Amino acid sequence: MTRKQKRGILIGAGVAILAAAAIMVAFALRDTIVFFKTPSEVAEGKVPVGQRFRLGGLVADGSVVRGQGTKITFAVTDTIGNVPVSYDGILPDLFREGQGVVTEGKLDPTGRFVADTVLAKHDENYMPPEVAAALEAKGVKLGEGATHPGKANN
Repeated sequence: MTRKQKRGILIGAGVAILAAAAIMVAFALRDTIVFFKTPSEVAEGKVPVGQRFRLGGLVADGSVVRGQGTKITFAVTDTIGNVPVSYDGILPDLFREGQGVVTEGKLDPTGRFVADTVLAKHDENYMPPEVAAALEAKGVKLGEGATHPGKANN
């Protein structure tokens, strides 16, 4: 065997080992990956019950209902679909109706999203890029002067 052949075998074996390692890491992490969905995708039934995912959109106006203690219910909307959300915990200070929100959790059999994490945008000009992109893809205009169908604009 020549030097060139030995080097080729060594490089090929290294690539094969790296590929096998990458496949094993991807396989191990597949259950921990959390996918992002919009309210209209959830309303269309594109998410199975019990699957963990992130739901992002706007907190629907008039939907926030505070229960006993730290229990709260609200709806997340992309102005096309609404998803009812229940959460038991302390909400971020910037959480309010009409603001961008990302929640993480699962759908229960009744179609309610049971959140274990709620993230609110951190200032008036910021929305998580994945939420903004999903809302814009649904035709929702963001930013100053934006109008939303079915919503009174002030």
